[in-house]
Amino acid sequence: MSRDRALWVLPASLFAALLLGLLPLPEALVPLRPYWLALVLAYWVLEEPGHAGLGLAFLVGLLADLAFGTLLGEQALRLTILAFILQRFRARVRFFPLSQQAFTIGALLLNDRIVVAALQLALGKPLPPALSWFAPALGMLLWPPLFLLLDSLRLRSWRRT
Repeated sequence: MSRDRALWVLPASLFAALLLGLLPLPEALVPLRPYWLALVLAYWVLEEPGHAGLGLAFLVGLLADLAFGTLLGEQALRLTILAFILQRFRARVRFFPLSQQAFTIGALLLNDRIVVAALQLALGKPLPPALSWFAPALGMLLWPPLFLLLDSLRLRSWRRT
């Protein structure tokens, strides 16, 4: 019971990731923006699979589509694919060292870039800028500190309740 009450960190972190995605950046840096929602959702799918799964990924994706003004269902599809792959390999990925987890997350973010490019191509839109292919590397570098931050918040709130 007390563990369930400690899950305020999950919606708060997803909301913070949504805000980070909306944060204005200089035009030159926009393609390098890390996919914050994917990073935060990946943490929760790995650490709290009973509370974070495909349904949450889809709902968060729909909210992100509305917030970012993207095609309705685009982010929902992207986050659901990411959550599905992570759920499938959770037993292995969860016990990787943090550096190896970072490479795995980088590969998942690269897969996300491929999904975005395929969607853009299918819709007849121009492909994302070449600089956007470096965003997964940035997400990979951000994974260890983000993981440690979310883990400390989750465990601290769980101990207090």
